[in-house]
Amino acid sequence: MTDIEEAVRRPEPGAIGYALKRLFLGKPLITAQLTHERLSNATALGVLSPDAISSSAYGTEQILVELLPYAGLAAFTVVLPVTAVILVILVLVTASYRQVVMAYTRAGGSYVVARENFGPRVAQVAAAALLIDYVVTVAVQTSAGTAAVISAIPALGPYHLDITVGIVVLLCYANLRGLREAGRPFAVPTYLFAALMVAMIVTGLVEAVTVGLPAYDAAHLPGAVPVHQESGLVAGATVMVLLRAFANGGSSLTGVEAISNTVSAFRSPRGANARKVLVIMAAILGFLVAGVSLLAYFTHATPYESGYPSVVSQEARAVFGHGAFGQAMFALIQTATALILYTGANTSFNGFPFLASFVAADRFLPRQLTKRGHRLVFSNGIIVLTVLAVVLLLFSGGTVTALVPFYAIGVFTGFAVAGYGMSRHHLRLRERAWRTKLTINLAAGLLSTVVVGIFAIAKFTEGAWLVVVVFPVLVFVLIRLNREYRAEAAVLERLTAEGANPTRYAHHQVFVLVSTIDLAVVEALRYGHSLRPDKLTALHFVIDAQAAERLRSRWEELGMNTALRLIDVPDRRIARAAYTFVREATENTPRTGVTVLLPRRSYAPLLGRLLHDRTADRIARVVSRAPHAAATIVPYDVQSQIRTMMPDLPEERVTAAIERLLDRISSSGEDGAETAADRIPADPLSTPIRELRPGTSVVVDGRLREVAISEEPVDSGGPVLTAQLADATATVVLEFCRPHPDLEPGQLLRVTGEVHESGSEHKMIMRDPGYRVLDSANPDQDDQPDEEDETS
Repeated sequence: MTDIEEAVRRPEPGAIGYALKRLFLGKPLITAQLTHERLSNATALGVLSPDAISSSAYGTEQILVELLPYAGLAAFTVVLPVTAVILVILVLVTASYRQVVMAYTRAGGSYVVARENFGPRVAQVAAAALLIDYVVTVAVQTSAGTAAVISAIPALGPYHLDITVGIVVLLCYANLRGLREAGRPFAVPTYLFAALMVAMIVTGLVEAVTVGLPAYDAAHLPGAVPVHQESGLVAGATVMVLLRAFANGGSSLTGVEAISNTVSAFRSPRGANARKVLVIMAAILGFLVAGVSLLAYFTHATPYESGYPSVVSQEARAVFGHGAFGQAMFALIQTATALILYTGANTSFNGFPFLASFVAADRFLPRQLTKRGHRLVFSNGIIVLTVLAVVLLLFSGGTVTALVPFYAIGVFTGFAVAGYGMSRHHLRLRERAWRTKLTINLAAGLLSTVVVGIFAIAKFTEGAWLVVVVFPVLVFVLIRLNREYRAEAAVLERLTAEGANPTRYAHHQVFVLVSTIDLAVVEALRYGHSLRPDKLTALHFVIDAQAAERLRSRWEELGMNTALRLIDVPDRRIARAAYTFVREATENTPRTGVTVLLPRRSYAPLLGRLLHDRTADRIARVVSRAPHAAATIVPYDVQSQIRTMMPDLPEERVTAAIERLLDRISSSGEDGAETAADRIPADPLSTPIRELRPGTSVVVDGRLREVAISEEPVDSGGPVLTAQLADATATVVLEFCRPHPDLEPGQLLRVTGEVHESGSEHKMIMRDPGYRVLDSANPDQDDQPDEEDETS
């Protein structure tokens, strides 16, 4: 086999990285496979509420953690009024969000409310609150889920943090592969947990009223939190202790905002359906929180310093006993608790990347967060969330008690922003019963603000200081990034008549910057000649006189036809010297455009960055500032040449082996990428494009590969829009003599018309055909437009 044949058989550049990505993440998904499933109310309740409903598993426990060391056994009495206050706040917040989901049926929740009513800058307060909330939710939910597992299997206790971090990484991997949080499977943990908890609470309360429930000896449980022994009720009634207990209990309300963040996922009418589900979710959450607190009052279930066994697990033991049925119910409850908590953590892997992309689209976060990855998910957002959650787990030790101080500040800040935003909304529109709605929203906003203040003060020394510091810093960073993006846009979007129609220069000079003479320079010179300049010159900026002399001699020895100029740079500032040279070239010759070509040799991704600098990029950045000048980097892939010419290097043999393995995996067809043509629906009436013949009237199904606006004026008689329609067999050109703004690349079309043949290129053309956009790529989409979308 010749070297050329071997080179042809090798995969294209970048194939190894792409093949590895396909191996770990699965086959790539095309954009048309991006569907938005509309959820029924029953499915939406199960899919969107695990974060909220699962918080009942640890809310009461966190109240007792604060009360027991000061109030002693009286804590089991004090927990009831504290829970009652939390339930009052739940009712008020739910009433506020009932209005949010009716007024704003798009995704975004409190961020959209703030942006629409206070502007994008104030909305960054909500963005920062929600982003922090999503990160902490992952940490808290996975930690609580692991505690539920260890409560059932105590031998796993020493590995609590390892298991929790492993679950976070596993969720990250699953979401990078395109895990979708929609459909019945994701609703099962919510319904299973709610049913088992209701059964436990009802059974426990019946037993408490009739035969009585066994009570734990809270003061003598090894490993339990310390229990105050004297004057407990008086000590426990101090204001700070009650505030700290209330702040911990506020974690029971996390996730209430989840439905408002995803109203667009509901079926029509979205607002009304979202409101129903929100009320049902709040009712279930309120019942479970109250029930767990009541069972804690009767059983004296005591939290442990390690976080396990959990209060809920102790209540299950007390209610169902230690018999065979009791063991089965205990195992079921712990399994359901772990599942819903892990599922609740997974909601953040959908919410955080989506919100981050939303904020990035508003130019307050790096635009990389708007890009969908290999499996049509916001991969960058998922990775960022994973890293932040793991860092938080390692920082806090991975226990729920240590994480709670980070939690509710972000949650209640979102509540407050939504309340104030809706208050402004009612003041602007003054719709029917607006005063009542204003009162509800303003009360929710004020009360949530008070809770944020309580958390910041009562939990400051326990970790809330970090959120208090990070929160304003994050808001500042978001606004600062936006200022940078707006400044860039202000420069790039200045389209004057001259800018939109570039000046035609009378003269064009091309300069190729050379540091040595090699294939990269030769390719740059070839490209320079292809530009057909008036003058092509090679430039070498002299830093080392001996190296410059060797270059000149080699240049003459090879008989290079291009003139070589050597320019002295005594201060060794090559970028500045290049800028000065180019500026003088444009000033000395009027109406002259200058193009500077910079050969850039690309090497192995890792070693290349260690062994070679990025001089070409720096020079191009500076030269581009000169008027009437453009800098172009001409890349040359050195690594691919190494692989072709030196396949016997040890690292290249390993690379070749990996390529062969991945080629076998790819050729199996199981992991191969699904092409766009594969998704074109088959129709017996349609004709394959390859079989089109001039003069026939046909029906053709295909996907728009390209849409272009003609450069010819409309009154010239030529087409104003051309498009390429492709199926699995060939491509046909569509020509339209009037604009069609509804045509976009990637659409599936059914086209009807007469076929013509281009005289010069023998291409099949259909002029002004009729067409219909097919919707088979998104079968779950509603057939009728949503009235709420139009009004909102």
